[in-house]
Amino acid sequence: MTELHGERLTLRPQTPEDIARLNEIVAMPGVREIWGADLEMDDQDAWTIFFEGEIVGWLGWYEETDAMYRHGGLDIFLAPAFQDRGLGREALRLGAKWLIEERGHHRLIIDPAASNARAIATYEAIGFKPVGVMRRYERGYDGVWHDGLLMDMLAEEFIPS
Repeated sequence: MTELHGERLTLRPQTPEDIARLNEIVAMPGVREIWGADLEMDDQDAWTIFFEGEIVGWLGWYEETDAMYRHGGLDIFLAPAFQDRGLGREALRLGAKWLIEERGHHRLIIDPAASNARAIATYEAIGFKPVGVMRRYERGYDGVWHDGLLMDMLAEEFIPS
């Protein structure tokens, strides 16, 4: 993995030193309702998102490597103070571009909570399209099963800016 640079953001491969701050962010109101308060952010396939030298979020990625189903995927969270500023779109564009151009993926997926309209609008802004609702897909912070929305984007649908 490599460090990625955007107009306002730097995405650096996650290090053990980032975990304490990422755990603080994921426990904040406005993030924990989606992610849950007991999550440990120790994923090695992830970037830490920096804005003006400060850790403001996390962008995780994964790959399905089976040749019959090969694709990449993304997931993201930002500290509440950095939401609604276009930073999520910028981080997702950087990660999507890397998965498409550097890792050779023709298709990417993302799976927000079906009720998370802000996230869905962000994903649509870079080219993701709804595929379908996954019923009772994920147990929420409240202990109740919630629907998820499967979204995908073909490489040629990516909106780079």
